[in-house]
Amino acid sequence: MSQPKFDYQPTCSLNALRARAKMYAQIRQFFAERSVLEVETPVLSQAGVTDVHLASVQAQRHVLGKRQTHYLQTSPEFAMKRLLASGSGPIYQICKVFRDDEHGRKHNSEFSMLEWYRPGFSLKDLMHEVADLLNAVLAQRFGQVRPAILSYKHAFMDRLDLNPLQASLKELKDCCSRVGLNLDLGDDRLGYMDLLFSHVVEPSLGFDAPVFLTDFPPELASLAKTRSDEDGELVAARFELYIEGLELANAYDELIDAEVLRSRFAADNAERAKLGLHVMPVDEYLLAALPQMPECSGIALGVDRLLMIAAEQMRLDRVIAFPADRS
Repeated sequence: MSQPKFDYQPTCSLNALRARAKMYAQIRQFFAERSVLEVETPVLSQAGVTDVHLASVQAQRHVLGKRQTHYLQTSPEFAMKRLLASGSGPIYQICKVFRDDEHGRKHNSEFSMLEWYRPGFSLKDLMHEVADLLNAVLAQRFGQVRPAILSYKHAFMDRLDLNPLQASLKELKDCCSRVGLNLDLGDDRLGYMDLLFSHVVEPSLGFDAPVFLTDFPPELASLAKTRSDEDGELVAARFELYIEGLELANAYDELIDAEVLRSRFAADNAERAKLGLHVMPVDEYLLAALPQMPECSGIALGVDRLLMIAAEQMRLDRVIAFPADRS
């Protein structure tokens, strides 16, 4: 009986490995010059993310002799916020994160993330720092970049002539039909909004210049504060970074109200139960820390995708050594 053949070689080139090493050095130099402390936090934790759209990878391990189900981090956010609440000051981390069953041209269930937090920074301050980082690591391809700023609402209005903050379920359905997205999502208003965003809006973003997409619908606040926009409409105080139709980063004006966050976690878990998904244990350590956490802005940036942009690659497996199907 013949043995199966295993292609042991990496999916990326040696040049891509060198480019990654160079980018890590540039990132560390960037933050060292700004006196931002590099930290490390656990990859496994007792609680996981409640977000309905994220699936945590579970792992079994023994703690003090007791077998427990823990979760591989989808982001180091919860633990880093506990450090902020303990007086760490500005911090960053480069680490592995995990999201179950996310695979494809732009996805792998294990990927590298750069996350940092800036006490006292507004979202505008953080945008300036992100632009500085882009100019440090992408200069060889783009020279100096000047990202544009565009609100989620105006991105929809420019491309679909529709205000997503005010649109009814019927208007969103009709818009989907008009652009050929004929999926039946029932009464899921946010589902239709996301369908329009992912298929029409997102692919058009960041081609003339990188773009910060701001002021998301309040239902998409996640762990961000909410505020009123220039028209008095309630929005989530967050932004995402896009280059050439690719989402690279997600930033929040961080919510530090523990009771509001507890209610969001509960709403997420109620929706999970409704959808037949695993109900996640809530991170009580995070909730205990929030009252001591300083006002700050924070951001998570996908390093692998940043490498894709730097190397002009269209697939994630061209910049990582061993994707999930070869790991």
